[in-house]
Amino acid sequence: MRVEVSLLEDKLNKKIILFVTTLGAFITPFMVSSINIALPFIGREFSMNTVLLNWVVLSYILALAVFIFPFGRIADIFGRKKLLIYGMAVFTLTSILCGLSFNAVILIASRVLQGISGASISVTVISILTSVYLPGERGKILGLNVAATYAGLSAGPFLGGFLVKYLGWRSIFFFVVPIGVTVILLLLNIKQEWAEAKDEKFDYIGSVVYGVGLFGIVCGLSLIRYFWGPILLFIGIISIFFFGFYENKAKSPMLNVALIKSNRILTFSSIAALINYSATFAISYLLSLYLQYIKDFDPQKAGLILVAQPVVQAFFSPLTGKISDRIEPRIVASLGMALTSTGLAFFIFLTNDTNILFIISALLIVGLGFAFFSSPNTNAVMCSVEKKYYGVASGIIGTARSVGQAFSMGITSLVMVIYMGNVQISYDNYPNFLVSVRVTFFIFTILCFLGVFASIVRGTINREI
Repeated sequence: MRVEVSLLEDKLNKKIILFVTTLGAFITPFMVSSINIALPFIGREFSMNTVLLNWVVLSYILALAVFIFPFGRIADIFGRKKLLIYGMAVFTLTSILCGLSFNAVILIASRVLQGISGASISVTVISILTSVYLPGERGKILGLNVAATYAGLSAGPFLGGFLVKYLGWRSIFFFVVPIGVTVILLLLNIKQEWAEAKDEKFDYIGSVVYGVGLFGIVCGLSLIRYFWGPILLFIGIISIFFFGFYENKAKSPMLNVALIKSNRILTFSSIAALINYSATFAISYLLSLYLQYIKDFDPQKAGLILVAQPVVQAFFSPLTGKISDRIEPRIVASLGMALTSTGLAFFIFLTNDTNILFIISALLIVGLGFAFFSSPNTNAVMCSVEKKYYGVASGIIGTARSVGQAFSMGITSLVMVIYMGNVQISYDNYPNFLVSVRVTFFIFTILCFLGVFASIVRGTINREI
């Protein structure tokens, strides 16, 4: 009888955990994609130039990228559930602060805090799921998790456009508050905790050096035409080299260099993820500005067009996750990268008169490619490591994703500053804006094409781990 009760409790806990992690996977991408729709309105209200406008997005992504890797290690040591509760609480609070912001500085500062808390959410949901579900069912579950991520990306443009049009851009931030509260309340009723490395130490020095390096590189790219840009870029590159050297010698490193050296799948899957997100993250940002400035669409109509990509991703991700349980993930993921680079190439030819069906077709191809890449790639990573490294592996893949997103915005900011300068987007500089969009998509297409080769050489997974 006790065994039956225990099994029922275990099944119920699994369902609660799946529901909670699904909400967690939804909330952060929703915030990313919905804010893109609101940017023209935020820019006008706070009189933002191109650099400041980019930083409304980049501040969140950069903070997430800096903290997601250390948080993966912290989750393994102090507990994944605990970190998720704290992260969701701060995310909810900072969402309220973003909604109440009365100038650009307050908004960007609040977005930094939101990104830090978002890092703790992103890194824990995958590692908790991998701890709870067995290898044979992980592909399907991770596919559902990725589908939730894409559902957030899908809801962002559509729902965000609706909210901005009728309730103003601040309503986007208030929308996520009840979701955060729900997650916290459900997690408090879960007794289980996951902390397989609780006796190990945290690498504080490595975390700081890594953060300085990443911050320097991304900020340096964004401010490359200013005095501090090249200096920050140089400091960032030197810091990253020192970080690699230090981690190789540290007793309790944040980055397990030996794990990366000995695990070809982990290494090349992470490189593939880094390249993929570097080439794709800024799509909705650029197209949101293009559709609202060049095409003069309202936010709701622009959101309906942008929703094409994440809807396809959400629909196909569970299927591609299941496929990767049967077919070698590197084959599925590499096909996805090839499809994505094809879709990106369409955007190189954007003009004032580009047909909307052309844009939607490109978005559908990119969405399908991303669906074939993301969950198989994550499945390959998590199946390539032992249980005690789930948090680290989740942190590495999460870092590759978030660093790629930060690089994507960094590249976009760099190209915009080169072709437009640090000015507000207006009718007079629309031609330069269009040139910067096309050049950015050309760079993204080449990047994604190169990523196919990183994906295909990763090797075959061991499904017994």
